[in-house]
Amino acid sequence: MKNNLQVCEYEFIHEDTVRLAKENMPQDEILYDLAELFKVFGDTTRIKILYALFSSEMCVCDIASLLGMSQSAISHQLRVLKQARLVKYRKEGKVVYYSLDDDHIKSIFDCGLKHIIEK
Repeated sequence: MKNNLQVCEYEFIHEDTVRLAKENMPQDEILYDLAELFKVFGDTTRIKILYALFSSEMCVCDIASLLGMSQSAISHQLRVLKQARLVKYRKEGKVVYYSLDDDHIKSIFDCGLKHIIEK
């Protein structure tokens, strides 16, 4: 079996390129937070919930009905989304309505879909 790894045959480091990349690299804490954000997108149920909230705000009962899941399962996923600041909520009497936290979330999805659909 042939090894498909590319090996740098020359030990010549492009110092300007490395320096520029290092200058533009965000702090480790910011990169950690970014990685954690993308982990939240790694669950299909959470993706479906976010897509549902693109249309309008919804209560847990509505989302559970839409996705054919229990309210407790939806509540758990909404808690994760809320901790990641992807959704926010408001109370109206005893009913809690969830919505997207801001417009950036839709932009992230639009970029991801565009990348996936591109051929």
